[in-house]
Amino acid sequence: MKITKAEIVGIHFPLKEPFIISYVTYDFMPSIIVKLETDDGLVGYGEAVPDENVTGETFFSVIEVLKHQLLPAIMGESPFSIEKIHDMMDSRIHANSSAKAAIDIACYDLMGKYTNKPIYELIGGKYHNELTFAKVLSIEEPEIMAHKAKEALALGYSSLKLKVGFDLFKDLERIKAVRQAVGYEVPIRVDVNQGWKNYSTAAQALPLLEPLRISWLEQPIKMGDINGLAELRKKTIIPIMADESVHNTFELLEIIKKNAADKINIKLMKSAGIYPALHMAKIAEYAGLSCQVGSMVESSIGSAAGYHTAMARKNITSTELTGPLLFSKDIGNLEYRIPNVILSGKPGLGVEVNEDTLQELTIKKETVQL
Repeated sequence: MKITKAEIVGIHFPLKEPFIISYVTYDFMPSIIVKLETDDGLVGYGEAVPDENVTGETFFSVIEVLKHQLLPAIMGESPFSIEKIHDMMDSRIHANSSAKAAIDIACYDLMGKYTNKPIYELIGGKYHNELTFAKVLSIEEPEIMAHKAKEALALGYSSLKLKVGFDLFKDLERIKAVRQAVGYEVPIRVDVNQGWKNYSTAAQALPLLEPLRISWLEQPIKMGDINGLAELRKKTIIPIMADESVHNTFELLEIIKKNAADKINIKLMKSAGIYPALHMAKIAEYAGLSCQVGSMVESSIGSAAGYHTAMARKNITSTELTGPLLFSKDIGNLEYRIPNVILSGKPGLGVEVNEDTLQELTIKKETVQL
């Protein structure tokens, strides 16, 4: 089996409501779908969701890199040659992690379809019996977030993730309002998405957050400031999660050396796909760090890939890939039963792609052939 053709499909997913985090408001979610075809007629799907503030990529840059650099490099290769494919991509161009993730995911989808096995069976088997996800609340006024938190619990969610990062003291009001609304038994994660900028600002929040008993504090300061994360971790009992500061194994090793985090948030769009993510999870396990597989707001394709990765790893103890729940239209059928996601057990990603919806949402399409 070898890869003979690829389609690059740039699409915009419509959101039910704007998704607001510290550095951007999304009115729709841009995504690039990659379809790899083989000489024996199989089709594998992958997805790239770029973020110029995190991966340094844009919607159109991913399309161009895939068309002119990455896909021509891997034409004629077997999707099973995943280490070689990653080496070829890395040799062709530096970084561009979400573009590489799209190819990686499509290769795993092909491997699963060829062997008639779900991806998790190919990467270690099913370690976890179930996968749960938190309700993610984007940044709004404190009373609105509190109301939506109570609504989420009524729907069956068992944990919450609060997006903050606009203003430190208003953020504290948001967190307090939600905690007062739901009580102290409900786990609450707080994600700042770098919004508190620097160590000195974030340090002011720590003594005020500790009485609110949050599960962990995610990426409170700018990515790259690993020394700042390490200093914050020394000053609090709240577990610190690194997200934007950890894209790859090199940054993970730096975090480990400096004792800069208790947890890491692995995202396939940052790590360049499933294969590198598995390496990161194992390194973190050896260092005593637990992991989460997080979301860049992917569709059923990218979300299923993340859940397969999480299913097969012991130290991936939380997930939050909820992009499909935010869309008014998705192209796949990944099944969510709050607060669980259900992997179908079908070959590959186990996701059926609706080609009519894919066509409807298409903004740009390119083809690369052997």
